[in-house]
Amino acid sequence: MLRSPKVVVFRGVRIVFADRHDAGVRLAERLAGLILDEDAVVLGLPRGGIPVAFEVAQALGAPLDVITVRKLGVPFQPELGFGAIGEGGVRVINSNVVRMVNATPEEMAKVEEREEAELLRRARCFRDGRAPVSLAGRTVIVVDDGVATGSTARAACQVARVRGASRVILAIPVGAPETIASLRKDADEVICLETPGALYSIGAWYVDFTQIRDEQVVELLQRAANPVGKGEKGNSPKSASPEIADEVLVDAGRVQLSGRLTIPEKAEGVVVFVHGSGSSRHSPRNRHVASLLNRAGLGTLLFDLLTVEEEHDRGNVFDIELLAERLVQVTNWLTDQQQVTGLPVGYFGASTGAAAALWAAAEPGSVVAAVVSRGGRPDLAGPRLSEVQAATLLIVGGRDELVLDLNQAAQERMRCENHLEVIPDATHLFEEPGALESVADLARNWFADHFRTSLG
Repeated sequence: MLRSPKVVVFRGVRIVFADRHDAGVRLAERLAGLILDEDAVVLGLPRGGIPVAFEVAQALGAPLDVITVRKLGVPFQPELGFGAIGEGGVRVINSNVVRMVNATPEEMAKVEEREEAELLRRARCFRDGRAPVSLAGRTVIVVDDGVATGSTARAACQVARVRGASRVILAIPVGAPETIASLRKDADEVICLETPGALYSIGAWYVDFTQIRDEQVVELLQRAANPVGKGEKGNSPKSASPEIADEVLVDAGRVQLSGRLTIPEKAEGVVVFVHGSGSSRHSPRNRHVASLLNRAGLGTLLFDLLTVEEEHDRGNVFDIELLAERLVQVTNWLTDQQQVTGLPVGYFGASTGAAAALWAAAEPGSVVAAVVSRGGRPDLAGPRLSEVQAATLLIVGGRDELVLDLNQAAQERMRCENHLEVIPDATHLFEEPGALESVADLARNWFADHFRTSLG
């Protein structure tokens, strides 16, 4: 008998899934009601789709494999995808995005070349020497932890067909309604447990949406390939308990912005996260870094820079002056909170959010003690760079060459204490093993040192 997905209420917020494993169990229950071939195969999209797919494969008694695809990010703004590529030479391009950003064929080709190399690296890493599971003539169930734009899911379905699948089922816990409808053209059947009218982000529908590491993907695939014994199922590895945080509404002038405020006991300071375009307070990367800072005794505030209505206008997403003004208002609100009284304040900005953080830090009378930029676009702060007083750490991936050049040029215009840290082999989103942890370590030390200095 199938159960209906129950709703989890976490700190007063409606969230459907406890974590990816919970989502996988519920998705498997839904799939169990379908007539599936005995020779069905489950393919998980890395990294977040693998824990979901693992539970589906275990419940159905089907083999599990990985299907690697890569989003093609717009040059200078990789969070915004203009398409995706997958194994087998599959290429999906969003012509609307290409027209909107006016990307040249040469720029697109360079992005595709880089992502193809990463795609091949991941395929080798995740399979750990195992050959891909044959899909010829089989029913294939493609699984991810959720879909927003659907570009990677679309590519994955097409890759499965190229590899000979006779039937393709796309199974996801949560997705945007319009995207789910469009994906029915690429899959024979689409199963989606939740299709909220306002998706916000995939992570908003999970209590625990901790970033999945390459090592976890490899472990789950190995366990699926080598079960512990007939009739036995090993316990699924659980993520660490989610950080307990207060969901808040931040007064920012004419609007109220949703946020998550975490202040550990005896906090040494509080860090405000300023996300880039295409992201939100639910960003798994920022939440992961925030969690590591919390464990080091630093408070954090993750908030949305724009309201849901404002995000529909893409011009607002790149309006650095507007975002900086919001950040100043949010900082004023934060310093008025009782639990933050007397604590130094820092900014952690990613991509375009780093430009907004530097712009806000340049305002006269700014209380900001330190700024950390992760893969940031300080060049978008323009003439305000020379007015920044807060100690600034610029962190860039060694393989993020265009952004590295922009950071080096911006550094020459800064008059405050500043330092450029390059993480070798890391790309713009710091998805490589250990890269995000390196970012967190650098940020923690930078904030801790300069918070102590500001306290005298």
